[in-house]
Amino acid sequence: MPELPEVEVTRRALAPHVEGRTLESVAVRERRLRWPVPLRLHEQLAGRRVERIDRRGKYLLWRFAHGTLISHLGMSGTWRVWPREPGRPVPLPQVHDHIDLLFRAHCIRLTDPRRFGALLWSAVADGPVEGHPLLAGLGIEPFDPGFSGEWLYRLTRSRSAPIKQVLLAGDVVVGVGNIYASESLFRAGINPKLPARRLGRARCGLLAAAISEVLAEAIAVGGSTLRDFVGADGVAGYFMNDAFVYERAGQACRLCATPITRVLQGQRATYYCRRCQRR
Repeated sequence: MPELPEVEVTRRALAPHVEGRTLESVAVRERRLRWPVPLRLHEQLAGRRVERIDRRGKYLLWRFAHGTLISHLGMSGTWRVWPREPGRPVPLPQVHDHIDLLFRAHCIRLTDPRRFGALLWSAVADGPVEGHPLLAGLGIEPFDPGFSGEWLYRLTRSRSAPIKQVLLAGDVVVGVGNIYASESLFRAGINPKLPARRLGRARCGLLAAAISEVLAEAIAVGGSTLRDFVGADGVAGYFMNDAFVYERAGQACRLCATPITRVLQGQRATYYCRRCQRR
């Protein structure tokens, strides 16, 4: 599933082609995503200018003067940029190419084989988009100046769930999905099964720093491509080439040579080093 780095990589690739540009038309070939695509999306957006494209957690927010288009990539979604140029036609849509946003110079196409993604409209008249049910309960952004070890410490005092599960929940800090939670916990030397409330201030500081570092590094190399994800330019992400633990079960730890362990937590695979993450 695309996580925060993949969504941010997508946002950065889309921004130069859509910000300040007028959306000419919307072609919806398949409405049956995780939630139905609004029936009148073309009427709501055609002829309107995209002011900017933001990210909140794993959601892309296409800002218009009269509202916000909320996009989530689900498990297999990608946005691709295709030039619209004379003599260079946009590729014909394939079976999983569900939506086209057509600008004068580009076609922005949503492909989602599993259809677990979303494309929803939040009008200004309905209130600030930050209050939308999908966004209202999200935690702090990992690159927000307020995110720190002290923040993690305060918000985990009543959490008895394993620290990895708390990170995945998204109400303490957003965007730390399965891959990056495992990698961040490894860098901080923290056992993913440790109850969150047992983390002291010092280790919360290590973990907060590791989360920010891991996510920043992943963004810099285009995110992670396991199966479906490619950036808006069609290029795969390379973070997994240097992963320390994720999907390395049985392989030697890059630091101590102990075989990497794989366990299930909440039906999700967790990878860690029993020696480097003893506590």
